[in-house]
Amino acid sequence: MPAAAARVVLVTGVSRFLGARVANTLQADPGIERVIGVDTVPPSMSLGRTEFVRVDIRTPGIAKVISSAEVDTVVHLNLVSSPSVPRAKVKEFNVIGTMQLLAACQRSPDMRKLVVRSSAAVYGSSPMDPAVFTERDEPVEAPTSGYAKDAVEVEGYVRGLCRRRSDLTVSVLRFANFLGPGVDSPLTRYLTMPVVPTVLGFDPRLQFVHEDDGVEVLRRMTVEDHPGWFNVAGDGVLLLSQALRRAGRPYLPVPAPSLSAIGDMGRRFAGLSGFSPELLRWLTYGRVIDTGALIDELAWRPKYESAAAFADFVSARELGRGGPLHLFDRLSGLIGRG
Repeated sequence: MPAAAARVVLVTGVSRFLGARVANTLQADPGIERVIGVDTVPPSMSLGRTEFVRVDIRTPGIAKVISSAEVDTVVHLNLVSSPSVPRAKVKEFNVIGTMQLLAACQRSPDMRKLVVRSSAAVYGSSPMDPAVFTERDEPVEAPTSGYAKDAVEVEGYVRGLCRRRSDLTVSVLRFANFLGPGVDSPLTRYLTMPVVPTVLGFDPRLQFVHEDDGVEVLRRMTVEDHPGWFNVAGDGVLLLSQALRRAGRPYLPVPAPSLSAIGDMGRRFAGLSGFSPELLRWLTYGRVIDTGALIDELAWRPKYESAAAFADFVSARELGRGGPLHLFDRLSGLIGRG
């Protein structure tokens, strides 16, 4: 539904790919007077007329920015998932940073709207999961660590703000894993490993959201009023084996404890980011979310199905196609030619 015009929009995490793209999209809207992007480091890409302010949302400085600029809309994208960053620092960014930001929003008389990037990781990944999660479902096994637990805590603080400021329009978006040409994440680094380790005996169902669709959803939530919690993903699912086949990636099934050890070795010796606990569980059990509520609310559906989002990622990375997949098959081929 149409919203009262957002005059001054603040975007957190503007130095990351999603924040920068959302800021650039919003600044093109003639109905928005100012777009202010905040982060702890300057962005590497041009932000056009977006005004960059270097501020740490974990500090009271964020309240000064919101107050002095008379910000009426906040788009909170500054959630960190990389396991390469020390866990204590990640939790500070995600949880303490969100607490400071929401406190500033609560105190500001100019605030009208809050849009929050969350994650489908709040549902966890378990062998007892339902076939499909809706927004009303609770996790069978609630996340107990890492980024997923942070996302659960962030959503809890957002619910608290909703109770204290019932006048605000609040939209929380539980995104599936992002894919696309501009995405660099623990998942994309996993998929481009020289040999991709998989969990022996498991072939999880996976969903993705293309970065273009993610940006469009965030734009719509910012310039229109769509309060509530919404799952966001491309239509359809891919099995991990299908994804690896389409990317032409050699893979090696290993026991789950070995997969964790491989991730740790990659972090120490190859500069990789390692595997977070939530990524390991997702690569074991998968997760599928229902997006009917989002489609009904926006009268719109993502342009890219999950398979198409993955195909665009494969094309952009120029990954091979049609090669032998299982590492043992590849080794057998090499031995046969020898």
